[in-house]
Amino acid sequence: MTIIDGKEVAAALRKEIAAEVGEMVAAGQRPPCLVAILVGDDGASQTYVGNKEKMSAEVGFSSRVLRMPAETTEEELLREVEKLNADPEVDGYIVQMPLPRHIDEQRVIEAIDPRKDVDGFHPENMGRMALGLPAFVSATPDGILSLLKYYKIPTAGKHCVVIGRSNTVGRPVANLLSQKGWDCTVTICHSRTANLPEVVRQGDIVIAAIGKAEFVTGDMIKPGAVVIDVGITRVPSAETKSGWRLLGDVRFDEVAPKSSYITPVPGGVGPMTVVSLMKNTLKARKGL
Repeated sequence: MTIIDGKEVAAALRKEIAAEVGEMVAAGQRPPCLVAILVGDDGASQTYVGNKEKMSAEVGFSSRVLRMPAETTEEELLREVEKLNADPEVDGYIVQMPLPRHIDEQRVIEAIDPRKDVDGFHPENMGRMALGLPAFVSATPDGILSLLKYYKIPTAGKHCVVIGRSNTVGRPVANLLSQKGWDCTVTICHSRTANLPEVVRQGDIVIAAIGKAEFVTGDMIKPGAVVIDVGITRVPSAETKSGWRLLGDVRFDEVAPKSSYITPVPGGVGPMTVVSLMKNTLKARKGL
């Protein structure tokens, strides 16, 4: 069993990005600028945005976070989106999900300029991605593919089972892995899937992106499977200074011994998600 080290892969990609930004700045150009809008105080979102700020500095980006209270109205948020759309100094930005329940997430996503949509959530980018055209690919799916590529994990002809059908992870990663070059046979599972454990056991590659802590147990994984854990849930813990710890969607201690490759949480997909966002921002700076 090999533990997939997202930190190692992210560091290699981060070095490549930083070198390109350094050349850009040395040539008298401004560095890429990335902005994040964070509405409310969701724990996982704060972790993600904090990692984004840190990595932006490491690769030489200009970066800032616009923090807005949970009571922010939809119209107030849309006004900020329009400001960023119009700002020529901002190359890319994200509106961190989830948003408070009173805000229509899809309306906000569709208001983002597709050319600055470095999260890859806008319908234009999703559609281009589905067609195999140049597009901003959602950061988490792109990060997953980068891990598979780095570790030279075979995908052609493999059965990939994706648990979760979100537009941010499940659907796009399933689409990408089915495309030429990856050539997986893909099954998407969700809360209404009949005999879900039995379906998951068929997977040569299992991608857990359902958002339920330790949902995938050892008896759901066939020996030798590749397991990619996308989940990140904050749970209280008396054993840490912070008073909390992060759990994935996979019960690691049970699943790891049966796997050929597995991502840990933290330190697996998470670092890749952030570095993929950096890749998209650099692409946006260069005009895709």
